[in-house]
Amino acid sequence: MVTVEELAVAFGRAVRELGGTASPDATAAFACALREVGLDRGDHVYWAGRATLVHHPEEIATYDRVFAAIFGRPVGSPIATTAVPDSVTALFDSDEAPAAGDDGALTDGPVLTLRWSDQETLQDKDFAACSAEELDELHRLLAVMRPTGARRPSRRTQPTRRQRGVIDLRATTRQALRTGGEPLRTAHRRRGERRRRVVLLCDVSGSMEAYARALVRFGHAAVAAHTSVEVFTLGTRCTRITRELRSHDPDASLRATADAVEDWSGGTRLGDGLRAFNDTWGVRGMARGATVVILSDGWDRGDAAAFGEQVQRLQRVAHHLIWVNPLKGQPGFAPSARGMAAALPFVDELLEGHSLRSLHTLAEVISR
Repeated sequence: MVTVEELAVAFGRAVRELGGTASPDATAAFACALREVGLDRGDHVYWAGRATLVHHPEEIATYDRVFAAIFGRPVGSPIATTAVPDSVTALFDSDEAPAAGDDGALTDGPVLTLRWSDQETLQDKDFAACSAEELDELHRLLAVMRPTGARRPSRRTQPTRRQRGVIDLRATTRQALRTGGEPLRTAHRRRGERRRRVVLLCDVSGSMEAYARALVRFGHAAVAAHTSVEVFTLGTRCTRITRELRSHDPDASLRATADAVEDWSGGTRLGDGLRAFNDTWGVRGMARGATVVILSDGWDRGDAAAFGEQVQRLQRVAHHLIWVNPLKGQPGFAPSARGMAAALPFVDELLEGHSLRSLHTLAEVISR
């Protein structure tokens, strides 16, 4: 007989495999909730898991799919009737686990669980080769990413309990007043830490149309992570879209971005756009000490030498300059595009950007 704890662990693992954020603490809370509500009513089990395992609105669809695969669809629940993808076909090891019947009550019978998911199938698939349904699924998976900048020492100091660092004279004096003016113990301060700013420069020209939406979604996930992130688009001009990406709804953010960016899927003058960024924001302070990421295939109709000069200007003030090229994931790739070749000597790291896994790698590099 499958125990409540085993059922909760299997359910939480399935949610994580489909891109949810069901942590071990949330899984433990789900097990406690199941012990309280029991397994007799499918709707009770549904809402117990919904209240403990779902932390963001965009995870509801994923949770519903997992619940429908494992328990079935209880009457009166908001679970959609769409089936689980064909890639989810494995069975529970036990045939005694509870399953939901047509009346909403949990009955005995074989139970589905997820041993792999369409997330694994889509991890390495090129964005340009994905269908509309697959792109929607990838966009949902991108929405739950939380890329954050690396930590760096701050100029501000903070109190520390250890007897290290600079002596805090004011705090030491206050403590001494409690002991008759004798400083029996000294207070200290040390330098704190803060997140390093991240600047994303996303190419939205016609040659990047197959990847631009996914990369802008990545920018929205970074902005939603409540860290210091600035996002710009490059095409025939430079457009700041950080404000448009601050909405919690990824689709609303993408619509606002499409309205704000006038050169979406247009021409390519990366040199002019990068010069505008350097003159207006970058060199003046936004890019100083920041991790700067250029997401582009490097195709530029402008002067390649001028573009390389602007990349060099940016590299001089940035802490780390990363170039993400979606074409790097293709066999036989060579940085032969004029813009890419001109900028490559000043790039600290060249990464792929054609798939979900490559964007996960980018998130790890940014937070390194």
